[in-house]
Amino acid sequence: MNSTRKTALVAGIFYLITFVSMPTLGLYSSVKGKDFIISSGADTGALWGCFLEVIVGLAGIGTAVTLFPVVKRQNEGMALGFVATRTLEAAMIFTGVASILSLVTLHQDLGTATGANAASLVTIGASHVATYNWAFTVGQSLMPVANAVLLGTLMYRSGLVPRVIPVMGLIGAPLQLSAVILTMFGVIDRTSVATGILVIPDFIWELSLGIYLVVKGFKPCPITDAMRAADTPPAYRDVVVS
Repeated sequence: MNSTRKTALVAGIFYLITFVSMPTLGLYSSVKGKDFIISSGADTGALWGCFLEVIVGLAGIGTAVTLFPVVKRQNEGMALGFVATRTLEAAMIFTGVASILSLVTLHQDLGTATGANAASLVTIGASHVATYNWAFTVGQSLMPVANAVLLGTLMYRSGLVPRVIPVMGLIGAPLQLSAVILTMFGVIDRTSVATGILVIPDFIWELSLGIYLVVKGFKPCPITDAMRAADTPPAYRDVVVS
């Protein structure tokens, strides 16, 4: 396995790892309840959800760092932009995780409060949930739009993968952006059916990219040719040329 194939494999694995947080919708369900902070409910699910989201944030950065040396050969500015948006996405994920962990801590320490203290704690708990929800909207809904535009364009122009894959991302980006805007202005809910439909193309783009990179690697193209040439020792390069 040459270095180009290894790079594709690692990037693909990182992309597939970013899907491990899908169960968090169920894991956070009890934590997002109105009175969770003053209840005796279990918080183990929330802790697992936070753990999975931390993995997702780190894997997202991993995708950008792994792909950067490759896609910068197509356009270094856009490649840097992709690293930046992936990093911002991870930062917003960690912000949401910190909000949930803070809520869990308050629940563990102050879960027996009653009366006026209980009412104030419920308000505090709701603010932590709201922070998580908006961090999710910005980090895991808005940032993927920028990721799809930047990386999708790089992949389409370079031919590193079949063009139908980045086309799906370029189609999905404006659809997901519209979902984010409609959510921000209260037209649709962030967990509504309409939102789910609008994000499907972007979901397919990232999943299919990860699977293709793991199974097939990069397609032969000028970028991969240049990378293989750079990996070839000078003596062998002279033999091939002669």
